[in-house]
Amino acid sequence: MMTLQRLEGFYWVARTGGYARAARTFPYPITQPGVHQQVRRLETEVGVRLFERVGKDQVALTPAGQALFDVVAPFYEQLPALEARLKGGQVGGTLKIHAGGHLLRHLMPSWLQRLQSRRPDISVSLTEASTAQPKALLSGEADLVVDWFPTLPEGVQVREVAQVRAFVAAPTHGPYAVKGKVPMSALSKTPFIAYQSDRTLRGLQEQALREQGISPRVLFTADSSDTILGFVAAGLGFSLVPSLVEGGPRLAGVLAWPVVHARAKFAVHAAWRRREVLSPLIEAALEVAPR
Repeated sequence: MMTLQRLEGFYWVARTGGYARAARTFPYPITQPGVHQQVRRLETEVGVRLFERVGKDQVALTPAGQALFDVVAPFYEQLPALEARLKGGQVGGTLKIHAGGHLLRHLMPSWLQRLQSRRPDISVSLTEASTAQPKALLSGEADLVVDWFPTLPEGVQVREVAQVRAFVAAPTHGPYAVKGKVPMSALSKTPFIAYQSDRTLRGLQEQALREQGISPRVLFTADSSDTILGFVAAGLGFSLVPSLVEGGPRLAGVLAWPVVHARAKFAVHAAWRRREVLSPLIEAALEVAPR
């Protein structure tokens, strides 16, 4: 079995081209006979010659030695940088983030830009989630879930990163077109376009309609705000959608205005699994999160 100690001797001999030079280059004190012994034992273990002598205190790799060096060299050459990253707490890795489509498009880009600028060693895997699923944190599917959470399970911590506001979105052309911002009660005869699979947002829509004293017919349902706004732009009806964008969603064929209600604004949180020691990846993301 090849051991790291013997592979280390092999690496430095291959790197320097000789046993004496390898002994002088080693990161810790070792004699030339000690280096030679490491290589000889390694050759015995693998059953092939790894070096051939080409001059006084000068050796060259055999084809078998070159094959081994090609595998071993990247490991040893990356060790100094890895040691510096470990000591500095920058171990890198992949951060898994789940978020709704609207947040992925309007909140995450600038956030991830700041993260990449500060920590280029961190890669990010993004998953668009139609419904906030903090349970993904407990199962390990996600490191961070970014969304509005009506409730949170035990073992989850959160930090507010944004606020979204509810907007009325109505068509500007077609049989249900509006000429300007109108009370929601004026839309009671207009078909409503509702969320389909996101039960939380669907429930908020229904609650807002009840509080306005109207119950329009639900003519279409869709999974995302973008799809709903596309239906509105086509003149098929009106809807209520959350938006991070000041002034509400901007789309040709759509007029948007804020819902006037005390509960028309909702906090967006980044959620992560509670641990005794916060993951360096999550800590790095939170350091550059929107305030």
